[in-house]
Amino acid sequence: MRSRTYLTPNRHEKYMIVDGYNVINAWDFLQKISNEDLAFARDKLIHLLMEFGQYEKYDVTIVFDAQYTNTEENVEEITPHCKVVYTKEKETADSYIERSSYEATRYYGKEVYVVTSDGAEQSLILGAGAYRITAKELLRSVKHSKKNIRDEYTGVHALPIKRRELGSRIDDEIIAKLERMRKNK
Repeated sequence: MRSRTYLTPNRHEKYMIVDGYNVINAWDFLQKISNEDLAFARDKLIHLLMEFGQYEKYDVTIVFDAQYTNTEENVEEITPHCKVVYTKEKETADSYIERSSYEATRYYGKEVYVVTSDGAEQSLILGAGAYRITAKELLRSVKHSKKNIRDEYTGVHALPIKRRELGSRIDDEIIAKLERMRKNK
């Protein structure tokens, strides 16, 4: 059962596994959203991490507990570099994350980063050879990446747009004639 993490060699070299509900509860703005609409908080987290992973070159898997439901495991591939997993009945996100991080480090040789603020989970992750990132550290990284994206695409590093106005390409005599025509309306 080696391919549970659904990784392939042509994807990014860094792999991030995120405990979804742990992050939602650790980020104040997502926790507030989740009090009103949990599905929207999940979608917001997925969008933020999809963008972050693409920019920082991570394959990202976001894991949500579904242990108290009687459903099968559900995996949604959002992009080639981002997937969302809802665990199966009686399976915690922690157990899925532990197994996936072990498989990714052992079988695929990827740098594996696990995002959770759960202390017991962090110890197991380090034992599997993965790196741990707390939810607060991830939030700082996401904000930093969003700033870099904004700077790159809104002007700090973007090339200036050269305007090519019509007036700069018309000879002065024609401009004078056009101006006289405009005034004689």
